[in-house]
Amino acid sequence: MKFGKSICVLNVGGTRYAFTREVIRDFPLRRVSRLIACATEKEVLELCDDYDRDRNEFFFDRHAQAFVFIMLYVRSGKLRFVPGVCELSFYTEMLYWGLESAHLDSCCQKRLDDRMSDIGLDTLSEGDIEDEPQSTGESVQEAELTCRTRWLEKMRKAFEEPNSSLVAQLLASVSVIFVIVSMIMLCASTLPDWDTAKRTTVEEHRIVEAVCIGWFTAECIVRFLVAKDKWDFLRRPLNIIDVIAITPYYVTMAMARAGMPGAGLGVAGVILRVLRMMRVFWLMKLARHFLGLQTLGLTLRRCYREMVMLMVFVCVAMAIYSALAQLLEHGLDLETQNSDYASIPAAAWWVIISMTTVGYGDVYPVTIGGRVLGGMCVVSGIVLLALPITFIYHSFVQCYHELKLRSARYARNLSAEMLR
Repeated sequence: MKFGKSICVLNVGGTRYAFTREVIRDFPLRRVSRLIACATEKEVLELCDDYDRDRNEFFFDRHAQAFVFIMLYVRSGKLRFVPGVCELSFYTEMLYWGLESAHLDSCCQKRLDDRMSDIGLDTLSEGDIEDEPQSTGESVQEAELTCRTRWLEKMRKAFEEPNSSLVAQLLASVSVIFVIVSMIMLCASTLPDWDTAKRTTVEEHRIVEAVCIGWFTAECIVRFLVAKDKWDFLRRPLNIIDVIAITPYYVTMAMARAGMPGAGLGVAGVILRVLRMMRVFWLMKLARHFLGLQTLGLTLRRCYREMVMLMVFVCVAMAIYSALAQLLEHGLDLETQNSDYASIPAAAWWVIISMTTVGYGDVYPVTIGGRVLGGMCVVSGIVLLALPITFIYHSFVQCYHELKLRSARYARNLSAEMLR
């Protein structure tokens, strides 16, 4: 459909927004960008409630305040709920304009999940709020218009969200297999007989290692290319861990080509061994595929204040008990000095294993005062460690419930995809 003017006006609940045709064509909201692809006025009215050809104005009978917040997302990339508006009502507006729950900030996603859980609802879809069929011509033109964007989004979900589709599950399974193979080889490389076995099958080991590294490298590059925000991608902890785990292989290969010794006692040999052990960080890749590890990471991120408080408790108690233990075991009686408590740092080791109720038995008090202090140290350690645990436990349950709801939503979408 050829619009008479280069300026398009969106009238949402009485509030007017003016955009050029080029902006409308690349608009982040799917319903708005589809207007350019309409061939007839009838197709336009399938997307909006009314259309004024003379003013080139599209009318949408929707929540004006909700659209203001959606426009803030278009400009800043952050989407939050409207204060005083029901979460489900705003979510319905999001679906109408072509947005999903994944576009919400994490705090608002949690509110939406809790709200859906309260009413026993797993998910909504755009089909739940509109039943108008789309014409074949509009679908073809829309596919041509947004083919690249939709393909990039599918690729991003396939690599970032393992439960979003069958392809994503397949890629996740392959990645887990490569992680397991890499960890087996890393553990086996520390066995005494590994060098002898490696000499007989050196070529096979190099091939397996190269294939694993190649997969991890290709996966990291593809995920970077399809990421919406490249800078945000580089700042994510799991992506930094990926780079740390992959880099040692290429550094090792570069040092080997430079003729540096790989197993010698020099500095180069030590560096190579340290870099080789850094591959253990590959295990962190499993956090993308297992709900338990995701729950643990999310809990630690949300409970960092409680974790800091726990560390402060332990450090303060350790400083006090270390000084008292050194005094009672080594500083008072010069004839029966306990050499294990010759200094406060040495006594700190005994304090920390006592407060955590580990008790290796390598260091222990021999004086009556030291033993009384040891009992107090153990009891106070149990109390101090238990104080923040309640907060951390409730946060863990909350995070697990939130991620489980999200996983159930993906599973439902996957089942619908399989039935199509």
